[in-house]
Amino acid sequence: MSQGAEPGCRPPVAADAHHGVELRHLRYLVAVADAGTFTQAAERMLVTQPTLSQQIRRLEEIVGTPLLDRRRDGIRLTDAGSVLVEESRTVLYLIEHGVRRSRQAAGVDRVRLRFVLSPLLPEEFAAATATRLQSVAAAAGVDITWLEVPDAGFSLIRQRQADAALGWVMPDLPVLSGPLDVMTLGEFEPEVWIPARAGAGKGGVIGLAELAAMDVIHGPRRASPVTYDAWLKVLRSVRPRFEFTDPPLRHSLALAFAAAADRLTAVLTGPQHPVSAQAVDVRPRTAGPEGMVRVRLDRRLLTATAAVAWSGDLPRHLQQVLFDAADTVALPAASAFRRSRTDEPSPAYA
Repeated sequence: MSQGAEPGCRPPVAADAHHGVELRHLRYLVAVADAGTFTQAAERMLVTQPTLSQQIRRLEEIVGTPLLDRRRDGIRLTDAGSVLVEESRTVLYLIEHGVRRSRQAAGVDRVRLRFVLSPLLPEEFAAATATRLQSVAAAAGVDITWLEVPDAGFSLIRQRQADAALGWVMPDLPVLSGPLDVMTLGEFEPEVWIPARAGAGKGGVIGLAELAAMDVIHGPRRASPVTYDAWLKVLRSVRPRFEFTDPPLRHSLALAFAAAADRLTAVLTGPQHPVSAQAVDVRPRTAGPEGMVRVRLDRRLLTATAAVAWSGDLPRHLQQVLFDAADTVALPAASAFRRSRTDEPSPAYA
């Protein structure tokens, strides 16, 4: 007993920061972080903006520090706010998962896996992966909820809006914001089209310097920032000021646009074809569409690796479903089929 305390009385206890925090506070904070404005967040949460603002201020009082930097152009998280948002996502995910498990135990709900399938993947490969995952999941009594987003979808895993995703990482498997489990399925390379009048591409192969000397239609970046940034870095290694040219409004116009351009203009697609162990001669017997010729980049310097990623705290039986499905769709020619755990934070790959 501390000196001066009255017999039978407890010593004073410091108030814990979490006292008074309710789940609605965490949901509101996450909603504001995702929406970027109080107005949009209030609409998503079906509450009035004054109510939302009042609850966020109450949360800040409980925590004892500002969580949001309120600016004219929107809301920015403070350092403390960023930490609490990340932890809030985890808490809300675990509670949601616990409720689902309880419902499943009572027989009123089925196990569900939320899976992101990037629309930028080669169609045949995406279809084969989705079909196999559906089959393995059904055998394990798991339902699949398919999500389709413009990027690779790994960011949705970190935000607890998805359980797993199939998307692009680069061949050296850079560390993702974790902890994530990653299984690589094989490498893919893009199609490279150049004007037939360019006179390059001897033997159906073009060098990196030859390609970088042209205007190259590729993108836009928002469609696939992982491959866009990585391939831009490679091309800048031979031409430091190189920039991609955004495609015309419709991608179907890219080849015609390049063929009609005054300057030599190439077209670089997203990853399309598996990288096989042996070189493949891609020379067309005649000129390609609109006077463009398909060639292969020497030494295959522009590639991307297809990978399945999921959160490390995903229930083990769902991880097994992903592992079994991915194991059967890994490309036979893939030289680096890997499973790795990423635990260190780094710049996010979306």
